[in-house]
Amino acid sequence: MKKHVLAIYILLFSSLSGFAFHTFKKKLSSSTQTKAVQTETATFATGCFWCGEAKFSQLKGVLKVTSGYTGGLTENPSYEEVCTGTTGHAEAFSIVYDPSLISYDELLEAFFLSHDPTQLNRQGNDVGTQYRSAIFYHNEDQRQKAKYCIAQLKEKKIYQAMIVTEVTPFTKFYNAENYHQEYYKKHPNQAYCRYVIQPELDKFREIFKKKLK
Repeated sequence: MKKHVLAIYILLFSSLSGFAFHTFKKKLSSSTQTKAVQTETATFATGCFWCGEAKFSQLKGVLKVTSGYTGGLTENPSYEEVCTGTTGHAEAFSIVYDPSLISYDELLEAFFLSHDPTQLNRQGNDVGTQYRSAIFYHNEDQRQKAKYCIAQLKEKKIYQAMIVTEVTPFTKFYNAENYHQEYYKKHPNQAYCRYVIQPELDKFREIFKKKLK
């Protein structure tokens, strides 16, 4: 494991644990309902959604990952429209998860370790605003945690370059076309899957081997 990856892992774990401790009373007061919510949703963009979906679907506690588009203005955009970079949408993925098995803190940890948050409007050879790094928060708790993580990463100077991850409120998520869903799982031998997604997925599995299904 590379030193900077290990540093990120340790920092995020300790920082989020500290953040959770300081907000523990707040969580207790908001969880007085007798029936706890069984699932929650997180929405991220880490470049190509095929890769993001393939990675996060491996994590224990993640129930469903859906590829789609969010963060733009065009209603019901098509893949072709999003690829022009004119709709404002990012290729993103919606995660439905069981918070009793995996926390939002852990999902944020996976988010920052699953891509390069210092690349502006690109990931590797995928270039355009649709490939931007982004966290689309669903509530104030998610917003605070995302901002806190980024602040800690910047303060500790984990990255040499500036973190450009967008933290913005979730508005509407449009499911991508059916052929995009579970793309890697369905087409593992396709060239992009073999030479781009597979190496990334192998690294992700190694880092999170204790948290895989």
